[in-house]
Amino acid sequence: MESNNAKGFTLLHICEVCGKEERLTSAEGHMRGWIYPPRASAFGALSPRTCGVCPIEATLWHEMMICKTSVAQLSAKHLQTLFRIIQEQESILPDGDKL
Repeated sequence: MESNNAKGFTLLHICEVCGKEERLTSAEGHMRGWIYPPRASAFGALSPRTCGVCPIEATLWHEMMICKTSVAQLSAKHLQTLFRIIQEQESILPDGDKL
């Protein structure tokens, strides 16, 4: 995926905290401060996905790893983020693109 992204392949970057969405390559996202795969973690792995402005303390990762919240106790917003992460990379490809 990173090799495609280096060629200008765009992904939908979605901040799990504020909901901001941007279509960026991983390099562009990194330069703009996004904490997002594949630069900050692996696709499909539990890690923060933020725009770089929002706090990590409001992320699913923080809720599960630091606060030790179980899946059964997650809010609807965090569950939505979890399902999107599980379905990566397809869930963040713009306009129904395929890998």
